[in-house]
Amino acid sequence: MMLSDKRINIFVGHFGSGKTEISINYALGLQRRGLKTMIVDLDIVNPFFRTVEVKDYLEQNEIKVIAPNFAGTALDVPSIPASVYSAFDNTNFNVVLDIGGDEVGAKILGNLRDHISDGTYDMLYVINARRPLSADISAVGNLLHSIEQTSGLKVTGLINNTNLSSETTIYDIMYGQALVEDLSRQAGVPVVKICGLPDVLKQLPDEYKDKAMPIKIFLHVPWEQ
Repeated sequence: MMLSDKRINIFVGHFGSGKTEISINYALGLQRRGLKTMIVDLDIVNPFFRTVEVKDYLEQNEIKVIAPNFAGTALDVPSIPASVYSAFDNTNFNVVLDIGGDEVGAKILGNLRDHISDGTYDMLYVINARRPLSADISAVGNLLHSIEQTSGLKVTGLINNTNLSSETTIYDIMYGQALVEDLSRQAGVPVVKICGLPDVLKQLPDEYKDKAMPIKIFLHVPWEQ
């Protein structure tokens, strides 16, 4: 489950990429390893899939949750609460940051830049090639460069999370893997994990099994509950 040895792990990606699910799973994995962990949810784009929906469960598992309520804000870049800055300054905790991949998310990340030292973070770009905004190499490449340019931080790893929810097959995952590997070659950023439900990941070809990261689904849209 471990993606890196860095204290700060930042998960970015387009709407529908599944980065919030991966953030939750990764935070739980850190805690199971005995590491003090907090998860910071600064994704203001998606009203349905937010870490706060499973806040009680995470706190029961001794994970600190910081999820400011940006609802109704009229600002281009919402004000960041002091609790968020202090999360990055508290070196006793491993920090998992879930942030939107749009321009606003990148600007918020840029405002945190002074609190994120080089060498202390990994920024992991989550890609779901079955979503319209991530369906071709131009789209995923443009987002990567936009995030880096606006935030002042570098993407250090790519995650293939290609899925069609419960309808996902191994063919979907391998379709996404081809796209993610193309981006890896173009951008010089390694593919670090392939995420999915355990039963599907078992079908990965042998050469990809070492990158498999099985995840559990915690979040559901209201009409699925």
